[in-house]
Amino acid sequence: MAQQIIGVALVGTGFGQKVHLPGFQAHHRTQVVAVYHRDRDRAQEIAQAHHIPHACQTIAEVVSLPEVQAVSIATPPFLHYEMAKPVLQARKHLLLEKPTTLCVTEAQELYQLAQANNVVTALDFEFRFVPAWQRFAELLSEGYVGQKRLIKIDWLVSSRADAARPWNWYSQKAKGGGALGALASHAFDYINWLFGSVRRLFARLDTAIAMRPDADTGEMKPVDADDTCMLLLELADGTLCNVCISASTFQGRGHWIEVYGDRGTLVLGSDNQKDYVHGFRLWAASAGEPLTEVEIPQRLDFPRTYADGRIAPFIRVVDRWVQGIDAGKSLTPSLREGVYSQLLMDLSHTSNERGVWVDVPDLTNRAEVRDQD
Repeated sequence: MAQQIIGVALVGTGFGQKVHLPGFQAHHRTQVVAVYHRDRDRAQEIAQAHHIPHACQTIAEVVSLPEVQAVSIATPPFLHYEMAKPVLQARKHLLLEKPTTLCVTEAQELYQLAQANNVVTALDFEFRFVPAWQRFAELLSEGYVGQKRLIKIDWLVSSRADAARPWNWYSQKAKGGGALGALASHAFDYINWLFGSVRRLFARLDTAIAMRPDADTGEMKPVDADDTCMLLLELADGTLCNVCISASTFQGRGHWIEVYGDRGTLVLGSDNQKDYVHGFRLWAASAGEPLTEVEIPQRLDFPRTYADGRIAPFIRVVDRWVQGIDAGKSLTPSLREGVYSQLLMDLSHTSNERGVWVDVPDLTNRAEVRDQD
């Protein structure tokens, strides 16, 4: 029996056009049937350029289309909640970019709405689908390092290092801007995936570039979103995890994870400053032995790679989402994982503001989570 093609609406035409659109076009089960832009003329231009049947100016228009069974949202984070809620209310399946929302209570509300309406959700936590990362996860699960002693994560890139880069929503904490949302949201998800839950955390957030020029007027505007995050996590099993993230480091070392245990060491990393997916390599060493590079098995390879490294793992996210739609239930990573990442982001802000360690509450206790607002 022929498998059903899923009609997808694309909401968000920046990252959405660069990554989501080619990803959906490449997947054999999805077809982009509508595109949203707040400017109808712009929506029509994009639709015409990519042979998309419908151009929409409102989310209400998007969800009213019977051809739309699912919606992909790749807008800035301050729009996620208000856009995702009517999608879920209309019982359309949802793929959402990270960070999930602006606060954990918004994320929880979306998760509960999806549960109530039997909507299948996915979060674009794409590191879970990168071949070197998948082999890294396998070795960890096989007990390669033994009892963990220390986890060290560095994610140092230059994407915001140029002080002349214009001021926009990314510069504003209230709109979900900053390295915590852009980068640590990923880190919180993959730490949970690879190493387990976090018991408590301490965070120090900093803004190295305090003013940026307005793109239109050139007027200097204040930046209150972080571009550097220092995070100390104590995992549920007692392991300490030291996370250093910055988007303002010229010639930063890239993205690296080091895991030290009583039986061995694993190091995963990439020094690629232009593409945060391309270039990952994996090294391993038994206790007392030198590090040697690990060959990534062909079974984990992408069927096809792209100039933009983000597209291939995104296609795997889409594939996971489609599998969930077929099965009638959300598969990992879903809004559930999005809630958890958002919770740790919220607690990082709390820790930074108060200068204290913060315990991570049990997500099953809704009232306890609400107390973190």
